[in-house]
Amino acid sequence: MSAVNITNVTVLDNPSPFPNPFRFEISYECLVPLKDDLEWKLIYVGSAEDETYDQLLESVLVGPVNVGNYRFVFEADPPDPVKIREEDIIGVTVLLLTCSYVGQEFIRVGYYINNDYDDEQLKEEPPQKVLIDRVQKNILADKPRVTKFPINFQPDNNENELHQPPSPGHPAEINENSELPSTSACNNVLFQETNSQAVN
Repeated sequence: MSAVNITNVTVLDNPSPFPNPFRFEISYECLVPLKDDLEWKLIYVGSAEDETYDQLLESVLVGPVNVGNYRFVFEADPPDPVKIREEDIIGVTVLLLTCSYVGQEFIRVGYYINNDYDDEQLKEEPPQKVLIDRVQKNILADKPRVTKFPINFQPDNNENELHQPPSPGHPAEINENSELPSTSACNNVLFQETNSQAVN
């Protein structure tokens, strides 16, 4: 059983202009005291074919964490459009929210995000060069994909019992509603249709 469980994630200010920051209200519970920090990351998948275009938008440390319920707002800068191929800015991609403990990722929440123009005429007749100030990003907040990884939350107790996090494409434990893999594996199956249902 995980020592930390995400109980709710609310996407704030959505949809919003592409240049605006991302904002998430994250609620989680801690079942055992943790002496080290939790590391939260937000990653933007810039290309379905090439993970080198992935951008780490923000990384924050929260802790030490005692037993109890917590809530905070996680804010991250938007992706740098200069680092995204022009043809990949408009359309659907993926946003990944992850949490790790002492370097071990134990949960990943993935959202599809659709970038499109805020004007019907621009949608119908898109300019040759993307007008980034007219692009609106819309996170499909009601359809996250949650992947869980078993880790050792007390690594100092017995190093021989330390569970290494599974390889990115092979999570050892997946929520019944989960489908979205890691950034690297995501590049291979990014837009495949799934039969899973939304995770609240």
